[in-house]
Amino acid sequence: MTDDDGPEPRKVHHLNPRSLRGLAHPLRMRLLSSLRLEGPATASQLAVRLGESSGATSYHLRQLAEYGFVEDDPDRGKGRERWWRSAHQGTRTDEELIRDRSPEVQAALSTLLFEYATQRAQEVTTWIATRHEWSKEWDESADTSDYTLYLTPEQASELSHKVSALMEGYRSSPPPEGTPDVAQVRVHSHIFPTRQERPRP
Repeated sequence: MTDDDGPEPRKVHHLNPRSLRGLAHPLRMRLLSSLRLEGPATASQLAVRLGESSGATSYHLRQLAEYGFVEDDPDRGKGRERWWRSAHQGTRTDEELIRDRSPEVQAALSTLLFEYATQRAQEVTTWIATRHEWSKEWDESADTSDYTLYLTPEQASELSHKVSALMEGYRSSPPPEGTPDVAQVRVHSHIFPTRQERPRP
């Protein structure tokens, strides 16, 4: 992509067995998620955000830095406290890692995916609990639908890529600065098979 092609592509961290083990810890994942969603912060600020001790957040931030997930924020780190920011906008689990049969890798991957599922469930329940605080327009525009489709693996992959392309279109064209009533919107996408039999017509 060149400078004439619009917004720069997102920086995505592709996990490998080493970096997976460095991230697969619930608090580290929460720290990284907070930095990505809420912006740079110090260990003390993150401790308040997440209800943890500053000693714990400081230790796990250093671990995340060692594995390349977070870095110093040079625009803010001029005082006594160290400011941190996410080094990437996203994390990707590639097929090669998923197919790795090493027990250590599979255990770390399970921790990672279960924590992702927990975080997403918490986001939805928070919305449900606080939806009365939002305007009528936001309440009506929010959606918690689910769908049951009958697809081949190829069709499921096609659907996943189409959904991702649609999301990237909105990401690359945000509302202009100063547009009223703009909020951060979270979109969860889960595409997975089940072993339930197809109902008879």
